[in-house]
Amino acid sequence: MSHSNVDRMTTTSDAPAPVSLYGFLTPKPGHADELRKLLMDLVEPSRGHEGSLQYHLHEQEDGRFFLYEVWRSQEDLDRHNATPLLRAFMEAVFEHLEGAPEAYSGVMRSPYPPATVA
Repeated sequence: MSHSNVDRMTTTSDAPAPVSLYGFLTPKPGHADELRKLLMDLVEPSRGHEGSLQYHLHEQEDGRFFLYEVWRSQEDLDRHNATPLLRAFMEAVFEHLEGAPEAYSGVMRSPYPPATVA
């Protein structure tokens, strides 16, 4: 199947397209509580980082964790990834994982609704 129409799609805005990260993390047996805590400790601080549009953690029935993030731009995501919070997380997380994270990223092509001021 050809995706040439998708390749030609452009946005009408000069603003950078939002970037999303999403994926599954599977805890080692007996490590779910530790992994949950590490992931939960990221949620509120990450939501407060400049450019964070969405930051959600889900726990699946099979014990895997699903993390979903949307950032205003790649530059915002890069700044987030360079924080001491993320560096400490990356140093600690792998001892609690069964295998590598199943991770994906991409540019969000659907329009993101503008923020409303209440």
